[in-house]
Amino acid sequence: MVYTSRLNNKKILITGKTSRFCKFLFEDLKNYKTIFTDKKNFNILKFSKMEKFIKNKKIDYLIHIAGLSRPMAVHDKNINSSIDLNILGTANVVKLCEKYNIKLIYFSTNYVYPCKKGSYKETDPLLPINNYAWSKLGGECAVQMYKNSLILRLCMTDYPFVHKKAVKGAKSSFIFNKSVSKILPYLINELGVINVGGKSRDILSFAQKNSDAKIGSISIKKVKNFPKNSSINISKLKKILSKKKKLKELIF
Repeated sequence: MVYTSRLNNKKILITGKTSRFCKFLFEDLKNYKTIFTDKKNFNILKFSKMEKFIKNKKIDYLIHIAGLSRPMAVHDKNINSSIDLNILGTANVVKLCEKYNIKLIYFSTNYVYPCKKGSYKETDPLLPINNYAWSKLGGECAVQMYKNSLILRLCMTDYPFVHKKAVKGAKSSFIFNKSVSKILPYLINELGVINVGGKSRDILSFAQKNSDAKIGSISIKKVKNFPKNSSINISKLKKILSKKKKLKELIF
């Protein structure tokens, strides 16, 4: 486990308590003052209830993980939910943070890039590859308007690798969610946009190397609109973590 004294006595609110990612955060943030929330006590579509929940809690940081993600097809079949949860809900979170001067950390995705040539920098042009990515970029637009914020463009996958097959002929910069959980405390005071992932590599090779089960392959030609190269440039992330050897080992 990692620990940074920069967060001593700071109170952190995290949305998306029931997400797979938060099961790792529960452990990695246990030495900090944290409040994990779900839609029952912190519904991001109801600003007044969110405000009532945090009003006297003196929150310093808000890590916004909650939203609609999987299955990807839901963002095509039900754009209303995608818009409500990922765009309007995020806008409400931004408004709340601005009103109470709370530092906001927003979880976005590397899929906001075109995903064709790979090695995308934070300053490269954006062109989301699907409706999920458009919804996350919509959330980014609201967050960008609030300067006391950090956008993490994550190329993250579940640990352990959960699929029986992986795409052959595509590259990415996957990092496991358990690794992101450990490095998050060291990013929380940064501002702007940071790509978070590992080194660029073939997706099938990554899956086979990091799974106890036998991973089959499926040709990229058989998967509709699958990104050929969604890898990201992580030079900025490396620089931030350069003095932490144990953290570097998680991504390189």
